[in-house]
Amino acid sequence: QVQLVESGGGLVEQGGSLRLSCLASGFAFSSYAMRWYRQAPGKERELVAYIYPYARDINYGAFVKGRFIISRDDAKNTVYLQMNNLLPEDAGTYYCQRPNGDVWGRGTQVTVSS
Repeated sequence: QVQLVESGGGLVEQGGSLRLSCLASGFAFSSYAMRWYRQAPGKERELVAYIYPYARDINYGAFVKGRFIISRDDAKNTVYLQMNNLLPEDAGTYYCQRPNGDVWGRGTQVTVSS
């Protein structure tokens, strides 16, 4: 069974950091590109970052501005999102996605206090 499970969300003060994790199972993780999305209440889901197999290409949404880092550990079947200098507008539910086959996790909540 193909599955993605996010973790690492929580409450953080403005300027703080969080590291999100997405544990994949049921498929050959190293062969797939992976993405992080986020969705704030009342807003559309937006792409945060994506990483290709073997990290041969990485891209970020324009709003990231050098604050986030996406990475992957293929030995652990996990993709990470290190988020630094968090702002209140970064709050929302963060989702992991495998674009091939449009597989989604259930998300992890990030709250940033000002």
